[in-house]
Amino acid sequence: MGTYITKKEKERVILIGVNIKSSKEWKNDNLEELTLLTKSTGVKIVEKFIQNIQKPNPATFIGKGKLDEISEFIKDNKIDIAVFDNDLSASQLKNIEKIFEIKILDRTHLILDIFASRAKTADAKVQVELAQYQYLLPRLTRMWTHLERQEGGVGTRGPGEKEIETDRRNIRKRITKLRKDLKKIDKQKMNQRKSRGNFTRVALVGYTNAGKSTVLNLLSKSEILAQDKLFATLDTTVRKVVYKNKAFLLSDTVGFIHKLPHSLIESFKATLAEVREADILLHIIDISHPDFAHQIEVVNKTLNEIGAGDKKIILVFNKIDANKTYSKSEELLSFSELENERLIDKIFISAKDKTNINNLQELIYRNI
Repeated sequence: MGTYITKKEKERVILIGVNIKSSKEWKNDNLEELTLLTKSTGVKIVEKFIQNIQKPNPATFIGKGKLDEISEFIKDNKIDIAVFDNDLSASQLKNIEKIFEIKILDRTHLILDIFASRAKTADAKVQVELAQYQYLLPRLTRMWTHLERQEGGVGTRGPGEKEIETDRRNIRKRITKLRKDLKKIDKQKMNQRKSRGNFTRVALVGYTNAGKSTVLNLLSKSEILAQDKLFATLDTTVRKVVYKNKAFLLSDTVGFIHKLPHSLIESFKATLAEVREADILLHIIDISHPDFAHQIEVVNKTLNEIGAGDKKIILVFNKIDANKTYSKSEELLSFSELENERLIDKIFISAKDKTNINNLQELIYRNI
């Protein structure tokens, strides 16, 4: 009699978002970005729910009618997880979980989970773990019952059940230790930067999956991991590049995203120091994305948050191979970035097809 190994079925997930009329966030959000984030965890998205509201319900975030509609759908379709595109308070998470009786994740929890799965080096693991604990601490009471009935899956990566089931004092002790570890990492990285001499520093920045690592590989003739997925790069990579008679240092680091959790920005400041100390930023933009103008705004906002909002910048519009009308796009670019006093220049390229890469090299050469 043969032995059969059954493949574990993918967790069945629903996505929930709101359009808040009083908010300055994206209008008429169709959950496209949350879909990409969720898909990257390997689950099956069954349905999406969007509610237009004046303001969030303080107890359950969404209204009672929508709660009842979703609750009925969950029971009829054997849903395992509900993912919200917003951050939920501890009480909201608890109340919604009571109604739905399944695992509930908010946007920050999902992003932390993705970062945890991507973290490979010791530095990245420390930074992600600190962000996870800072997220979990105010939700500790809820997490006790939350973890008792879990059997792994999305949203469960992290410090682990044994750590979570300790008291708040031990969690705070762990946070204190991780912060000390981060200070050591920061000092090590600072010493590394000092040892590089007086080279001009050029840093790649941009929205996640805009093609930064591919550009770094082309300019430095390296073979750094460059995958078509969100947050493929968490650690900073620095390469010495020599072009004609000039040598400079080129660095690539973690991509940014809409509503990137503040705890991640804080814990990754040691890694993002390469950006803060750069002489020139190459802002890589996916021009094929329908909301690339908004993505530019998100990157600029994040640069301001990490203290790099005053850097000289070159806009590099990538993926023109996927946007055949890019030659007309310049006329359509009405956002203020093109008139920003920090802007040195702009260029349209395709890292995939290596289009205009020589011109990009010349552009960097002239500016360093």
